[in-house]
Amino acid sequence: MKTKKEIIIESPERVTDAAGEFIDYISHSDLESNIFAFYAPMGAGKTTFIRGLCACLGVKDDVNSPTFTIVNEYRAAQGFPIYHFDFYRITKISEAYDIGIEEYFASDGLSLIEWPERVEELLPPEVIKVTITPQPDGTRKMVIGAEIE
Repeated sequence: MKTKKEIIIESPERVTDAAGEFIDYISHSDLESNIFAFYAPMGAGKTTFIRGLCACLGVKDDVNSPTFTIVNEYRAAQGFPIYHFDFYRITKISEAYDIGIEEYFASDGLSLIEWPERVEELLPPEVIKVTITPQPDGTRKMVIGAEIE
């Protein structure tokens, strides 16, 4: 990955502003993937951000974390599919295979992954890693193209 972008999420009420900045960046950058892995601690705002991102993309459905279903599918206003994964509750890597993770990643849809640590070995090399880090002032710092240790 050639570039890295930092976005500050000022508050939950301003998440759509951050989502708009995210969309603008990925639309005009040198990124070569439609698969985004969101790394953040519990309660950092992964689902809230993805909800805002989907709203900016014109999703009409309610966007909730697919904690028990593992994946939810939405449709953007422009017609492309959005796949929202939450791997927090998987106990075996075979559960990801069972939902057809490889087919989702191979599709033209936008894949948004919560708790990618649980399926790290299944993530394709082109995945774009995104961190969300709570800051002392209550904001969240998002880094697109983050290095994950």
